[in-house]
Amino acid sequence: MIDSLLQWATSTMEQGGLLALAVLLLIENLFPPIPSEAVLPLGGLLVAEGTFPLAGALAASTAGSLVGAWLIYALGRYGGRPLVLRFHAVLRFTEEELDRADHWFDRHGGWVVFWARMLPFLRSVVSVPAGASEMPLGRFTLLTAAGSLLWNTLLISAGIALGDRYQVIVPWLDRFAWLVVVACVVALAWWIVTRVRSR
Repeated sequence: MIDSLLQWATSTMEQGGLLALAVLLLIENLFPPIPSEAVLPLGGLLVAEGTFPLAGALAASTAGSLVGAWLIYALGRYGGRPLVLRFHAVLRFTEEELDRADHWFDRHGGWVVFWARMLPFLRSVVSVPAGASEMPLGRFTLLTAAGSLLWNTLLISAGIALGDRYQVIVPWLDRFAWLVVVACVVALAWWIVTRVRSR
């Protein structure tokens, strides 16, 4: 699957240039199976070959990440809390618990938004609680742009350094992605067990 995605991404970027790179990163936010871990090193290869300027690749990839994050933020901002409250009986989430989650995110959400931009899957979903807790759009934009720029710089630089061997990074990042997913599942299970016991 990764090989097919890489072939498609290569063709897309060669034909569409920096705009295609931005669109791929936007789609990656909305559709996580298209991994930035594969797309960005490929962008680095195109920088090394002289197809893209480095500054342009960084700007385009960060802009794409930011626009995708804005769309998901809007979903959380205008649909998150009302949706949870509407289905609170099914979700077993009371308004008081939602308020506590909001307060926690108000205190720690900045670091969560920044670091989540570098974690598979979480970089997409973190925009939902940010919107639902009504994190100011300016703050969300700054943190998202900073985290995305750092992540994009690391992976594009890896692509530049590895050249046409950039694909060797994909299996390692894939293993890292699975570790993150497992850790998130364990954390969620722990939270559910703790919540049930407290009741």
